[in-house]
Amino acid sequence: MPRPYVVLSVAVSLDGYIDDLVPERLYLSNDRDFDGVDALRAECDAILIGAETVRRDNPRLWLRSEERRAARTASGKPENLLKVTVTRSGDIDPAARMFHHHVEAGKPLVYTTSEGVAKIGDRLDTVAQVIPVTADDFWGALLDDLGRRGIAHLIVEGGTQIHTAFLESGLADELRYAVAPLLIGQAEAPRFVGPAEFPGGSRHRLEFIDATVLDDIVVLRYRPKGTSTTTPGS
Repeated sequence: MPRPYVVLSVAVSLDGYIDDLVPERLYLSNDRDFDGVDALRAECDAILIGAETVRRDNPRLWLRSEERRAARTASGKPENLLKVTVTRSGDIDPAARMFHHHVEAGKPLVYTTSEGVAKIGDRLDTVAQVIPVTADDFWGALLDDLGRRGIAHLIVEGGTQIHTAFLESGLADELRYAVAPLLIGQAEAPRFVGPAEFPGGSRHRLEFIDATVLDDIVVLRYRPKGTSTTTPGS
């Protein structure tokens, strides 16, 4: 089966951060941008975040719009997306909200290493399906497995390690990059990506798709591969 079309979605500050160091969650997006992300989610089959994002934000990963949920149901799709997370260490809480809210698409999937499987044990048996990935190409094997499960469009919402991995591996088809008018300036705060050897090096230019102004947010869309011509919904 073909791998899913992968869209990375992120909101960043003007200086490239995705969060600050304050315990309360930082909301970089505004209402119109949240709605735009919700619309993008509605076009996808699955949503993926890293275990660090699960621990930091504890999101439910659901569609906010009742109309979009109804439209998915009318088209024969689950009301909400299949939820996916990745943990190499196995450090994930079975009480996390993603395992207990809006799981119409089936048990959430947890991809991990052999060591992660050993640490998780049977703690997630009732709330998720744990999938060990032993292939050297961890991320390619993950996408192959999702493709076999019928996932055609995947939205990836971070965090830093996850976005870095998809871009470094050349596995992102599209990037939705929302820029918020904030300056974080905290050196230890998480950024969009970390240091990596990205395909083409520092001189490679991504293919521009479009830009949209949503009040004080600017949403930029690019094709990292520079070769993809397919978009979700087409």
